[in-house]
Amino acid sequence: MSASFSVHNSTWPPDPPAPNVGYLSRKALPIKRADSVPLSREDVQYDLLQHIFADKNVVFTSQAPGTIGKVHFCDLYVNAIYHSTRCSKVLKDKMVETPAFAVELAKLSLLTNVGRINTTMAFFPEMKTALRSYHPVPSLQKTDGNAQDAPRIKNCLKAALLPSEYRVMPPSTPEEILEKSRARTLPPTSVVNLIFVLANHAAPLANVHFESPLNFLDLFLPVRLSSADRARAFLWLIFHYLEGPDEPNPFDDSYSRQHPGKIPRIRQLTEPEAAIENCDTEEELEWGSMMSAKRRTFLKRLIENQDREGPSPVSRATVSSTNMSTSQSKARNNHEQNGERAYIPYVPHVASLSIPNQVCTNAAPGQTSAPVPTSAAPSQGTHSMLEHAWNVIRSTDPLADSDEELMDERVLADYSRRVEVISRLRGRPPTPPVT
Repeated sequence: MSASFSVHNSTWPPDPPAPNVGYLSRKALPIKRADSVPLSREDVQYDLLQHIFADKNVVFTSQAPGTIGKVHFCDLYVNAIYHSTRCSKVLKDKMVETPAFAVELAKLSLLTNVGRINTTMAFFPEMKTALRSYHPVPSLQKTDGNAQDAPRIKNCLKAALLPSEYRVMPPSTPEEILEKSRARTLPPTSVVNLIFVLANHAAPLANVHFESPLNFLDLFLPVRLSSADRARAFLWLIFHYLEGPDEPNPFDDSYSRQHPGKIPRIRQLTEPEAAIENCDTEEELEWGSMMSAKRRTFLKRLIENQDREGPSPVSRATVSSTNMSTSQSKARNNHEQNGERAYIPYVPHVASLSIPNQVCTNAAPGQTSAPVPTSAAPSQGTHSMLEHAWNVIRSTDPLADSDEELMDERVLADYSRRVEVISRLRGRPPTPPVT
């Protein structure tokens, strides 16, 4: 029997108390897993994503250039990615050739949009940089074993704007978006920008649309709340802001109709009900294990090749102290206790750095998403301080996230030296202890 319990009930959470879902900070939002550990359906909240992208309500104003009429959310979001100025031709061709791939990419993109997947993750096992961790996502990689890495996804999302928003700054607050939608300037902003705004204003919007302790970001966390109801609440918010708060919301229920501005009811799940949501299939578990093994083999081969080529300027001791998270250390210890030889995350030789490029498996021969840069060995001698500063200015993007791909081998060498110094000083007075 389904529980009739709702988060709008004044007695929520029930006895025994379930963990609060509104207390989580932004630091706790991103999924954190050791390198090569698969992301499960529970991690990505697969059922929630499925309900969101399977909804067939054709109620959103089309945002694709040159089109009119209404579309459902899946088309709205996929088209936003497709028309981004940072979406490569190869990726666009892949999305057109394989619509299921476009939906899978859109689901990963939505998780990146809200901050659930951060820009330290990559989704192809041949990833070489030490600034990323590889994670297979079996439930969202059924059409193609590879996907864009998170930094490229985020760059694509940042450029997914309306044509009018390339000339002026897009709305940055919920109030600005509502003002435009009330004035029937439709669409008031791109769906991607709206989700960025809702995520950035989750705390102040909590009392506006939600009942304590729930907020917008909690919709995407592994909580014991109905996936279908969370999806409906998400779509309600998207319609509320994109189409206007005064328009009849097709995602309304009796509660939201009686309480204007509040999301529909979200039902608390019983333990048996929660147990049947987001369950990985045997095929997905096997594929995830296979890709994890492939990743370990790939890293082992890279390290062996590195040993043959000579010592790296960045020592392995530095790698283990600066790049290995606590969860990675625990995973390595568990492997060693089980008689398995642990691997060390690969750090590329500074003299042979190259930028990994994602190439679609269905792309035409010789066709890549971007020109593959060639490795350039550092010139003999060292740069002066002025030369190094000029090199950094020319080779880095000030608008890029700090954890995105470093585009120059000298910049990466400088970054590695700084991290090494920080790791040596960490915990010594007057630096605070590691928490």
